[in-house]
Amino acid sequence: MITSKYIVIITAVAMVLSFLTCGFIVYAANTFDTARFPEYQKRLFGEEAVTIDIQVSEDDWQGLLDNAQAKEWISADLVVNGQKFSTIGIRTKGNSSLSMGNRMGGSSDGNYSLQFKANKYIKGQTFYGLDVLSVNNMVGDATYMKDYIAYDIMNYIGVATPLTNYASVTVNGEDYGFGIMLERYEQSFLDRVYNSTSGQLYNVKIGMGMHGDFEDMRQNVENSFPSRRQDVNNTELPAVPDGTSQQVDGSTEIPTVPGGERPQGGGSLVYTDNNISSYSSIFDNAVFNNNSDSDKQRVITALENMNAGTDLEKYIDVDATLRYFAAHTVMVNLDSYTSNMAQNYYLYERDGELTILPWDYNLSFGGMSFGDSSGASDVVNYPIDTPVNGVAMEDRPLLNKLLEVDEYMQRYHEYLRQIVEGYFESGLYESTIRELDTKINDYVKSDVSAFFTYEQYEASLSHLIELGLLRAESIRGQLDGTIPTTSSRQNDDMSSLIDASSVNLSALGSMGGQQGKGGQQPGDIGAMGMFDMEQMQQAMPILTEADGELTNEAKDALLELGLSEEQIGSLADMQNSFPGMGGIGGMPDRERQTSSSGGGQGNIPDENANGTEGINRQKWNNAGGMVVSTSSNTSYAVLIVIMLIVLAGATAFVAKPRRTRL
Repeated sequence: MITSKYIVIITAVAMVLSFLTCGFIVYAANTFDTARFPEYQKRLFGEEAVTIDIQVSEDDWQGLLDNAQAKEWISADLVVNGQKFSTIGIRTKGNSSLSMGNRMGGSSDGNYSLQFKANKYIKGQTFYGLDVLSVNNMVGDATYMKDYIAYDIMNYIGVATPLTNYASVTVNGEDYGFGIMLERYEQSFLDRVYNSTSGQLYNVKIGMGMHGDFEDMRQNVENSFPSRRQDVNNTELPAVPDGTSQQVDGSTEIPTVPGGERPQGGGSLVYTDNNISSYSSIFDNAVFNNNSDSDKQRVITALENMNAGTDLEKYIDVDATLRYFAAHTVMVNLDSYTSNMAQNYYLYERDGELTILPWDYNLSFGGMSFGDSSGASDVVNYPIDTPVNGVAMEDRPLLNKLLEVDEYMQRYHEYLRQIVEGYFESGLYESTIRELDTKINDYVKSDVSAFFTYEQYEASLSHLIELGLLRAESIRGQLDGTIPTTSSRQNDDMSSLIDASSVNLSALGSMGGQQGKGGQQPGDIGAMGMFDMEQMQQAMPILTEADGELTNEAKDALLELGLSEEQIGSLADMQNSFPGMGGIGGMPDRERQTSSSGGGQGNIPDENANGTEGINRQKWNNAGGMVVSTSSNTSYAVLIVIMLIVLAGATAFVAKPRRTRL
């Protein structure tokens, strides 16, 4: 029996220490976890749109506009929500949007996406801890929401995504435009998401001119989903030997490299050899200046093993990648890795492991397809097990090698199911669109840089809602087995597909965008959408034969087809500035897809199968746009429970009656 006269004091001190320890743990979990909740997340990516005033000399600003495609930095002060940041680096950003911004935009000074780098001229300067932010224009997006919704869905299913908001930009107090504001993939992103600044980031982009010529665009139009509606006898592509060529349904042969892929500088992630120069689309766009040859060789080693299907868990963040492809498949973005564009994504490499990160979704929800009702049906029924366009599954090994594994296929299906049930069928999708409309409606109404009229914006939202809900219905059917999950099987059973003829796809916008205020009238469609299929098929060979030069002879021939001066100019711009826009005018190329992916097709895995129920669930922070794993705070919870047990024991001991010593 304890008889010490100090027992009460000792117990009281223990209780106090327990209280203090518990309090400190809770405080530390919420205060010192700055990597997950940095100041800029609250200040810049909250519920209200941000205001940005660029204070710059007129000459510098005009020089930026006149030489937009050069993407050269200028220095300016930035006033963000009333807070001034001095000597900020500013430049234009984008590829096709730069060539189209001036022609298609509503602003007489152009409508270019902008990038703001806080530490370009002043070392260590940040926007409340953020290194770089971007404000993107709305080219091709009448809804103003495609990018936002895309990242929201990615975030919902647990993919690491940039924070998003909207920003109203002025230049020396004069309106410039309204667009979506994004956190860039930089050191601050790694610190926030991974609680580390180690590793390398690569912004994967194809180089202009390396994706073939205008003939590619014609072939993709002819070999796209519309051919399915013409009852063409489509067949799946067989695998081809390295260095040979593929022939699709009697069309022009397309030269290939190992894996059946045309050279794209590594954007396809097809392993070719160990030469760094073979992967220019990856390494030419390294985010950090300290990128070394050994860093690059780690990526190549990962690609080699991934293409061979060996040690996938070692070289690929498998779970994160499956989540990415589940969300990506839902959104049908053909300007991406899963099309013959093989671009618009980031690779994060850390200790030899690769993670794919989402980027550039303004053309999601079928934004690169023709805007007719049959095109909407193609978007809605996009196959979940062969979600590629213009290429074979084997040409996209990051996706194909994972789906060849039954366990991974089932987990991929499970994530699709979670998105369908939790984001769409729950009503979250529609309510998010309504909330965004409340947030940005007045800004859209007064947007001087608009590619679309305010009436077109308002009309687009109902079509966006219906398209998304029908897409979820089709995915549900594919998971349940009532709708085929591959393109070839859908060709054989078209009667099972969801009818989306009620959706006007062109109302959502398209690749070419639309003229803004003072331009086209409501109801007109974008530059690409202004062409019908027959016009496209007749016009492209004319420009191809003219070798891209808009000669008088070529122009006269195009005019005879019934094209307007603006349409001809748009075609010429796209050939010269954005060659090989494969996939425009069509959805997945049925003739060129294969169904090499493994089992699990058409079935939803048991919730307990393969440990899917045990996978760390993700907590979605809607206000901040941040994904926080519920497992990340497990250590805090365990410590608190232990301390509470100790505290309870101490309390019981103090309260226990004691015998008085005689």
